[in-house]
Amino acid sequence: MTRDEFRVEKAACLAPMAGVTDRAFREICIEYGASCVTTEMVSAKGLVIGDRKSRMLMEVTGAEMPAAVQIFGCEPVIMAKAASQAEKTGCVSVDINMGCPAPKVSGHGGGAALMKDPVLAAEIAKACAEAVSIPVTCKIRTGWDEGSVNAVEMAKRLEDAGVSALTVHGRTRRQMYAPPVDYDTIRAVKESVGIPVTGNGDVIDPASAQLMLDKTGCDAVMVGRGALGAPWVFKIINEYLKTGAVIPEPPIEERMAVMLRHIARLCEYKGDYVGIREARKHAGWYIKGIRGAASFRREIGSLESLDELKALADKVIESQVDES
Repeated sequence: MTRDEFRVEKAACLAPMAGVTDRAFREICIEYGASCVTTEMVSAKGLVIGDRKSRMLMEVTGAEMPAAVQIFGCEPVIMAKAASQAEKTGCVSVDINMGCPAPKVSGHGGGAALMKDPVLAAEIAKACAEAVSIPVTCKIRTGWDEGSVNAVEMAKRLEDAGVSALTVHGRTRRQMYAPPVDYDTIRAVKESVGIPVTGNGDVIDPASAQLMLDKTGCDAVMVGRGALGAPWVFKIINEYLKTGAVIPEPPIEERMAVMLRHIARLCEYKGDYVGIREARKHAGWYIKGIRGAASFRREIGSLESLDELKALADKVIESQVDES
C-alpha cells in the first residue's frame, strides 16, 4: 500500500499496548473485526543493533492483516533504519510512538517526550517517511502536561513531514491514563490537518465510540484497554457504527472458548512456559465482571498448564449456569 492509497476506515482499530498486543492477541482481534492492529512498540535502537527480542516483537503474519509495526526512539537516523526494517515484515504501515508515558521510554527521549520537541518529532517523521515506500503514521498525545498542550502544532508539523495519518490520545503525558479525555484538542487536531485522524481514549463500547466521533469529528476510533479480555468489542462497536444495531456481549461459553483459543495460540507461539504465565493476566481480564471473579482470579494466579486453564473455564461456565 502506498501513501496515496492509505485510507482510514470509520471503525474501531486496536491500540498498541506493551505486553498485550502480541501476535496471538492481534489475530484474535482481527477475527472479531478490528479494522487494523498494531504491534507492541519496538525499540528502534534494538532493531538496528540486531536485538533478537526487538525483531520478534515486530514480526507480523497474514492472519493479522492489516497490521502496522510501531517503533519508538528519538534519533532520526536510527528511526529511519528501523522503519526500513519494519517495512520488510510486510506490514501495511509504520507507526511512530510519540505518546508512550512510561518513564523507561519517555525518560530517554522517546514516546511522549517528543511532545516537548515538535521540531525533532518532525525530523524523525520525515526521515522515516523518506526511508520507506509504505505509509508512516504517528500516535501522539495532547501534550506533555496541561501547560503545554501542543497537539495541533505537532500535527501540522507531522503532516508537513510526510505522515499519512495521526492517532491522538486525548490526554497529556502527565495524566497518564487518568480522566478526563480532552475531546476538544482531538477536534482541533482534526480541523487543522488534511490527513486522517483517529481518536483514542476511553473508547470501550458503542456509546463511547460514538461519543468520540461526535465530539471530535475524527475519522476512526482506537480501542486499547477496552479490548482486554473482550476482543469481540470491535465487532460490537463496528456493527453499531455501521447500522446502529447493538449486538449483545457474547455468552459465557463463547467468552471462555475465545479465551482458550487465545491462550492456546499464545502457548504455541511463545512456548508453554512463557505462554501460560502470560495467560494469567489475560485470563483475569476474560473473567472480569462475572460472578465469583475474585475467587477464580486467585486460581488463575497459580495456573501452570493449558489443561488447568481448560478445567477452570469449565468451572466458570458451570458456576454461571448454576446461578442463572
